[in-house]
Amino acid sequence: MTTPLRIAFLPLTDVAVLAAARERGFAEEEGLALDLVRTTSWATLRDRLVYGQVQAAHMLAPLAVAVTLGLSQQPAALAAPYKLNVNGNMLVMAKDFAAALDPDLDRRLADPLGTAHDFAAAIGLWRRKPVIGVVHRFSSHSLMLRYWLASAGVDPDRDVVLRVLPPSLTVEAMHADEIDGFIAGEPWGTAAVEAGLAETVAFGERIWQRGVEKVLAFRQPWLDENPQIVDRLLRALVRAAAWCDDPQNHANLADLLASEAYVDQPADLIHRALAGRIVTRAGEAPLENPDFMLFSREATPFPWRSQALWIYSQLVRWKMVEHSAENAAKAGSVFRPDVFRRALAGSDVPMPGASMKLEGAVNMPLAVGARRGDLTLGPDRFFDGRVFDPERIEDYLADFLVRR
Repeated sequence: MTTPLRIAFLPLTDVAVLAAARERGFAEEEGLALDLVRTTSWATLRDRLVYGQVQAAHMLAPLAVAVTLGLSQQPAALAAPYKLNVNGNMLVMAKDFAAALDPDLDRRLADPLGTAHDFAAAIGLWRRKPVIGVVHRFSSHSLMLRYWLASAGVDPDRDVVLRVLPPSLTVEAMHADEIDGFIAGEPWGTAAVEAGLAETVAFGERIWQRGVEKVLAFRQPWLDENPQIVDRLLRALVRAAAWCDDPQNHANLADLLASEAYVDQPADLIHRALAGRIVTRAGEAPLENPDFMLFSREATPFPWRSQALWIYSQLVRWKMVEHSAENAAKAGSVFRPDVFRRALAGSDVPMPGASMKLEGAVNMPLAVGARRGDLTLGPDRFFDGRVFDPERIEDYLADFLVRR
């Protein structure tokens, strides 16, 4: 008998694993019938999950933490036993604004710290306080943008305007001159570049090389009450993720996502992020970035608690939540490596032996201890060289104040 399962999502390239699980039969082979519910905004998606209209959601990782901490509308305990991707977003700005930055795009994108300082200088030359679109206050891109701007002395709450709007409306907002740029998941940055509205200023992958992006989120009580369904879904997603990461499947995946049911954008634009061949200025050759978006390799789906705690550290840094041992414990508990291990216990999927690690400490591919099989983690450096120790959050936050 097939079990129906409703999952909310937004039209973004990083819905790929859920779409592939449904369309390529991976979910069906686990006895699941996925009903993927296309949603316009993150606020609507959050409410659909919190109020039980869906059983799970393709969700911004920081939003899952924020909802659990009671920071975003109706508080609810959420659980994320699976990461749908890392990376996959970029900051684009109006061409006239970008003209004040390094014109060599290779140098601009390879040196995010230098580009942040160029950006800070360009703010004073712009015709107004720059208005930068963010998809949600509690998004990975928004937290990365704040971190990046602050590295050059820019106060994101004073020196720029951060305007929240759904990803699918970002390009339209640039057309209407309502925003001067935005940071969002693909394919929307590429769409703005292709339309001749913007140039790429920074890749999320260059700000945090393995930056956590979207997670599969459940209400905690539902997850606890339905362990078999959760496990079957995670097994299907692991297989779908491996299919999505295979370059031989990227063209088919782009065609799948281009349909009206999912992203509803040209397959060519979607394919660029999947292949890591990003056109950063209209009419120019693409830049090669094979790590632009990951779905499977390097244990991408594994929900490291340390990554939930890094998100928490940023919420504390920007005074969105007060730091306490109780709040840190709540935030860390959102990511559920125990459930991931339970679901994949009988498989040959290599899994990390630990649930936390130093974030930002890996400079080159690193073989690590795994419960089974061989596992290599990729570089996960932050652009400024900082390392986040999840057991020393106070010291990490204090270091920002010392270096300011």
